[in-house]
Amino acid sequence: MSEFEGERHRRELTGYCYRMLGAGSEAEDAVQETLVRAWRTYDPGRGPLRAWLFHLATNVCLDMLRGPQRRARAVDLAPAAVPGAPLGEPLPPGRWILPVPDERVLDPADLAVGRESVRLAFVAALQHLPPRQRAVLILRDVLAWSAAETATLLGTTVASVNSALQRARARLPAHPAGDREVDERLLARYVAAFESHDVDALVSLLHEDATMSMPPFTWWLRGRADILAVNRAAPGACAGARLLPARANGCPAFGQYLDGEPFALVVLDVVAGRVAGITTYLDPGLFPSFGLPMSFAGAFRTDR
Repeated sequence: MSEFEGERHRRELTGYCYRMLGAGSEAEDAVQETLVRAWRTYDPGRGPLRAWLFHLATNVCLDMLRGPQRRARAVDLAPAAVPGAPLGEPLPPGRWILPVPDERVLDPADLAVGRESVRLAFVAALQHLPPRQRAVLILRDVLAWSAAETATLLGTTVASVNSALQRARARLPAHPAGDREVDERLLARYVAAFESHDVDALVSLLHEDATMSMPPFTWWLRGRADILAVNRAAPGACAGARLLPARANGCPAFGQYLDGEPFALVVLDVVAGRVAGITTYLDPGLFPSFGLPMSFAGAFRTDR
């Protein structure tokens, strides 16, 4: 197997591993290990290369998922906070569903289908499933593998695959209804309101029951009224903040800078023309993965 033959499957393998593991960096590590194992072990007599790669990737992911803790969102870990409640202690990175750049997991030719399956809420829901059920659901419902193909990959029977799929579907919550298309004018209004710290204008863009969270803290808010109250209680907290656009998990995202320095990656969930969720990852270490510069001025250098 040439390096090129394996590399052309990297994006779909990364998307698969990300859905399994819930973190972009872990998914990339899993894919790299998969390609190394494939280089050493693939024989055309085993069947198609793609199937062998997914077989190896599944085994790598199952090995990585042997720990007791699962990754989650703040809404899965604690009840909604009330305005004025302290943030509490941060949790380690390994507890969180972490974002991934669109370009690493989504095929532009299949973007509409794929982006729903990498949204933070869906990936978090997958983490509630036992790992093998998770693999079956992703292979069957996301990647459209047949029951026979999935059974061969997992070394089990078609009946077992169908049973696991039925159980997995029953445990997943229903997808929220609503148009997911993002109006660029909405994003422009969001940026203008955020950068001018116009709290009323910003909150007017939210759904009535919108959520706001800030990993690594389990503190989170639900509802436009509480989000408004918290932001009004901290005037000037983000004064001078600037945003640079990115894409994460099939959603619009922004690198947030304070005083020109990286501060947080903001991921927006947009439904029916309004912002339904704001997840602010307080981790500037995420910026390089999203092609965001480590200074706001760096975005406008002409010698890059």
